[in-house]
Amino acid sequence: MVRKNAPGNTLTRAALREAVYGCCPTLSRAEARKILDATFDEISEALLRGEAVKLRSFGTFNVRSKRERIGRNPKTGVEATITPRRVLTFKASPVLVAHVNGDAVIPVEDD
Repeated sequence: MVRKNAPGNTLTRAALREAVYGCCPTLSRAEARKILDATFDEISEALLRGEAVKLRSFGTFNVRSKRERIGRNPKTGVEATITPRRVLTFKASPVLVAHVNGDAVIPVEDD
């Protein structure tokens, strides 16, 4: 099921749940919710464990550790310590990038 979204709108969890429900007529709304929630939970848990999450033809989510460093407020020039932290990164697949840019030829991704 392809959902048409007006420019500037946001795709929400509820809209994704409706898409799952709409493409699988044998599912109840409760089952569609369970499937979507289980998917998001599994992705979140993998990222918490520090594992990469690769979704073919979509992209890869990674968790990176950043070390402590000295930063500078660009407005005042005052130095401040930036604490170490973990950040979530996303790298879109070439297929997704081509699709977003409207390219007719979509590169094939190796798995």
